[in-house]
Amino acid sequence: MFKKFLMLVLIAGLTIFAVACSGETQEQPADNTTPNTGTEEENALELSGAVIVDGSGTVYPLMAHIAEEYMTNEQSNVSVQVGRAGSSAGFKKFIPGELDFADASRAIKDEEAAELEERGLKLGEDVLEFKLALDGLTMVINKDNDWAREMTKEEVIDMYLSGTYKEDDKVLWSDIRPDWPKEEIKFYGPNENHGTYEFFYEVILGKQDMVKTANLQQEYSTLVDLVANDKNAIAFFGFGYYINNQDKITAVKIDFGNGGVEPTLQTIGEDLPYAGFTRPVFTYLNAVYAKEKPQVLDYAKYVVSPDGAQRLAGENGFAPLPAAQYADYLKQLEAIK
Repeated sequence: MFKKFLMLVLIAGLTIFAVACSGETQEQPADNTTPNTGTEEENALELSGAVIVDGSGTVYPLMAHIAEEYMTNEQSNVSVQVGRAGSSAGFKKFIPGELDFADASRAIKDEEAAELEERGLKLGEDVLEFKLALDGLTMVINKDNDWAREMTKEEVIDMYLSGTYKEDDKVLWSDIRPDWPKEEIKFYGPNENHGTYEFFYEVILGKQDMVKTANLQQEYSTLVDLVANDKNAIAFFGFGYYINNQDKITAVKIDFGNGGVEPTLQTIGEDLPYAGFTRPVFTYLNAVYAKEKPQVLDYAKYVVSPDGAQRLAGENGFAPLPAAQYADYLKQLEAIK
């Protein structure tokens, strides 16, 4: 009996010694499962798919910047594709359902809203309108033009109206003010695809004919180059395109009745000194698609969130709206189920 006890003690001792000499420690079995770091609802917010946006060239830099921030910081698997066909061209795609969003530098027209209704989409219910920011229509001239750096609103309107000075609309600078050069003015602007053209024609010119000599272009970058290379050129477009090219062109100060006002983020506003040339810019959401496609609704919420247009407007040449207005838009979107 005693021998058997000694044998058991010896075996136990040898086992302990062997483990100690091996230098190994016992480990728990490896857990290859991925820990759940969030709630089921949070995990479901990892979205994918596409969001299709087109429309205003004026709004394009702002919306493209918002899209870049969203894809970088929020949803890397969502592809937000932003085009710049022009406001009217954008609505032509949006109405038949080709887009999730239509950007516009003017409000949707009654006839466009009627076309939506014909397709079963009611404005305010199936299609939601969001003001994104405020833009200042900006008149720009060549850097070497040292005479027309300040003009009255009336002078701008009259020079662009057909027949004001010449029947053939070959207007000279001296026709505007006698002490200005006797050189023909080269008129430029965006073409009819753009809401900026429509705003200028409908609101500024009061739907009166523009000078026949105006050279209207699709691309804003082309307009910048044309003005930058022609001492006698003048053009109109959104403030953002001026601010991003102010090394090439000069903005005209506009006298609305109380002295010349330079367009800046501090003067552009519906109740500010540049109010006469201030306008809101918009995006329109297909709310039916927002219900069907989670990535579309999520992106819409980001656009009106504090990280969206409210934060990025100023960086892209727009004056942001009051925070409460963006908050109201967000409530609208949160009600979509």
